[in-house]
Amino acid sequence: MRIFLCYLALFTSSIAVAQPASKPAAPIPVKVVVVAMFEQGADTGDMPGELQYWVERDHLDTVYPMPAAYHDARMNADGELAIVTGQGTAHAAATIMALGLDPRFDLTHAYWLIAGIAGGNPERVSLGSAAWANWVVDSDLGYEIDSREIPAGWSTGKLPLRKGKPFETPAAPLEGQLFQTNPELTRWAYFVTSHIALADTEKLKDARSRFPGEIARKPPQVLLGDEITGSSYWHGKLMNDWADQWMSYYTEDKGRFATTAMEDTGTLESLRLLARAGKADWKRVLVLRTVSNYDQQWPGVDAATSLSAQRIGQYSAYLPALEAAYRVGHTVVAEILTHWDSYRDQLPKTAQTN
Repeated sequence: MRIFLCYLALFTSSIAVAQPASKPAAPIPVKVVVVAMFEQGADTGDMPGELQYWVERDHLDTVYPMPAAYHDARMNADGELAIVTGQGTAHAAATIMALGLDPRFDLTHAYWLIAGIAGGNPERVSLGSAAWANWVVDSDLGYEIDSREIPAGWSTGKLPLRKGKPFETPAAPLEGQLFQTNPELTRWAYFVTSHIALADTEKLKDARSRFPGEIARKPPQVLLGDEITGSSYWHGKLMNDWADQWMSYYTEDKGRFATTAMEDTGTLESLRLLARAGKADWKRVLVLRTVSNYDQQWPGVDAATSLSAQRIGQYSAYLPALEAAYRVGHTVVAEILTHWDSYRDQLPKTAQTN
């Protein structure tokens, strides 16, 4: 009997081993990923951050837990997915990499839309405006000397890494320091959205009136403008002048500095690597930043006083910028989703717009 029971145990064990494993669920095809950077509190029903309008208006009701990311992903039945990276390049890189490697999602045909608020250069963009960026330059990687110790003749204490003085030529950006998105796709997104009338208010008009430049006083509009980004939140006229030169230096004068943010080189570096691994398509990446505040003080006020008012929710164009990010970004998302049969395998072209 004991021998029989042993054989029976071996036989049943072999049957159990021979049972075919359950087939894993097919990855969920994602058509568009909306990348937001922060949320104020809950995803719905309170003071909005960059995610909330997308969740509420596009009915991103299905939540996918993302323990390896900063925030859970949210999705609707149309193939639109959104995620919050968290502030700073480190959070952004980790979150986008976690999403890109998640086996639940098929992102090989997905378009990526980075849509968030930003500081604006008043010489190139006005409050409440929306800027599509083709060039994104990292502002953190480099050397820095305290301004009280810089040599005579230097315009700044911030130096390119491995250089001996500010803006020493030739520029030699390291991987992850300089990005150019697909120029044709960026132009297409601009032409699809350039007609959109963005909200203007008396509060915005008053804030703009403090700045003397013609562009700074213009009503909100959709335009093309490039981005400086890094985890250090800088502010002030002199820092703006440095950022303008930093953009020109690394892009060989092709980029035009319009907005400043804190996450996008982290997001873009992860997308670049995911594309190299066949998990994403680098040609399908768009960067949209809307101006919630100017990146410097107005005449008669020092930079420190101006900086003291720069807090989330207190920016002079905070809600208009959130609205602009959704309205402009959603126009592109809706166009892609509506014509998915065309855009799944073929990138949109400017000539296709009416």
